[in-house]
Amino acid sequence: MTLYINCCIRESSRTDRLARAVLQKLGGSFTELKLYEENPKPLDSKTLAKRTALIEQGDYSDSLFNYAKQFAAADIIVIAAPYWDLSFPAVLKIHLENIYVTGIVSEYDGNGKPHGLCKAKELYYVTTAGGPYDPTYSYGYIESLAKNFFGIPTTHLVKAEMLDIIGNDTEKILNREIEKWS
Repeated sequence: MTLYINCCIRESSRTDRLARAVLQKLGGSFTELKLYEENPKPLDSKTLAKRTALIEQGDYSDSLFNYAKQFAAADIIVIAAPYWDLSFPAVLKIHLENIYVTGIVSEYDGNGKPHGLCKAKELYYVTTAGGPYDPTYSYGYIESLAKNFFGIPTTHLVKAEMLDIIGNDTEKILNREIEKWS
C-alpha cells in the first residue's frame, strides 16, 4: 500500500499536482491522508502521559497509535509538503510527532541506537518553492528520520522551485517537473 501524506492546504496546490504525477508513475492505488482535514493535535501533557503509559505496557491497541501503524505498514510513502518559511507546514511536524512511537515505527537497542520498524523501502518527498529551495530543514530532516529512525533506506526529493520569481513561467517550470513523472 502506498501512503500519500498530503500537507497541501490550497485546493489548486502546485505541490499536490506534482505529487499526483509521482503517484501516477508509481502506479497502483494509494491511501491519501489529508493532514489539514485530519487536523492532528500536538502532544500535550495528558496525551503524552497516556501514550507513554501504553508504550511502557506494550499496548498499542488504542486509536492514538492508528497513524503510526498506518505509516509503519506502508510499502511506499509519498509526502507532499510545500516549502513554507524555509521548511514545511507545521501540520507535518505535528503528524511526525504523533507517529514517532517506539515499538511501532522504531525501536532502540541496548546501546540506545535506533532501528526502524517501517515496512517501506522508499519515501518520496515532494515540494514546490516560490524561490530557491534549500532542503536543509525540510527534505534533509525527513531524509534523516526515514533512514536513521524509520528504517526506510531510500528517499527521493522531487521539487519544482523558483515558481514565483518575476519573469519565470510558473506553469512551464512546474510542467517540466511533472513531465519527468509521466
